[in-house]
Amino acid sequence: MKLNLRRTAVFLLFSLPATALEGTPAWSELTASMTRMHEAMSTAKPSGDDDVDFVRLMLPHHEAALDMAKTELLYGKDPQMKRLAQEIITDQQSEIELMRIWLKQHSQGTKP
Repeated sequence: MKLNLRRTAVFLLFSLPATALEGTPAWSELTASMTRMHEAMSTAKPSGDDDVDFVRLMLPHHEAALDMAKTELLYGKDPQMKRLAQEIITDQQSEIELMRIWLKQHSQGTKP
């Protein structure tokens, strides 16, 4: 009986379309967020100003966290993780806004 069950499981596994093995829509969205973040961070060029470089690299990092938290709200089931995702959204949005304002002011020669 065990052998037949194993054979059936193996058959079903190899009968699934390739997309079924790649994960859920949530997984696709999470990995897409990570890909966008890595692309943005890898194309950043050093400015010679450590503070500017920090902000330019942190922005895509925070934006990815924001996207991932939104994905958790859409697909997640655990109330504690959904609550954490909401907190991440609130915090990251505030930090993103602060960094954008700082970067804009800094690039104009003024500091906040």
